[in-house]
Amino acid sequence: MLELLPHLLHQALFGALAAAGFGVLFNFGFKALPWCAAAGALALAVRTVGQDLAWSLEGASFAAAIVTSCSVSALRRHLGPACNAVALAGCIPMVPGAFFGQALLGFLSVTAPNLVDAEATLIVAVQSLLRVIFTLGAIGAGLLIPAQLLRNQDF
Repeated sequence: MLELLPHLLHQALFGALAAAGFGVLFNFGFKALPWCAAAGALALAVRTVGQDLAWSLEGASFAAAIVTSCSVSALRRHLGPACNAVALAGCIPMVPGAFFGQALLGFLSVTAPNLVDAEATLIVAVQSLLRVIFTLGAIGAGLLIPAQLLRNQDF
């Protein structure tokens, strides 16, 4: 397990960097950016542990989103109503952009004039697109469930 620690730290570091970048993109205040980074590090660390335990990408992303959403909801006093947005910014780095790119390129290559084995290309593209859809659904459900169960009754 100790040999996996550098990989875990690598994923957490770049998850934090990406989540802080999304926090800047979403116009979060300067005080919220470290929380975005912490949420991103936690989300990518949990997903990495899940995948190292041979979970599917979708299952590991769901678990990471739930853990991140619960953790950020526990900080509601410090973050205020922005805690759900911070959890979202922390989970955005888990979106599988490589699979989405593979799906788009596969669909575009089906329209080539001299395509060989169109069925296999289409199957790979559909599989990649389904992984993206199910992963996005898992992240969304993982963010939504704790947010609804732990929501503040002050609203």
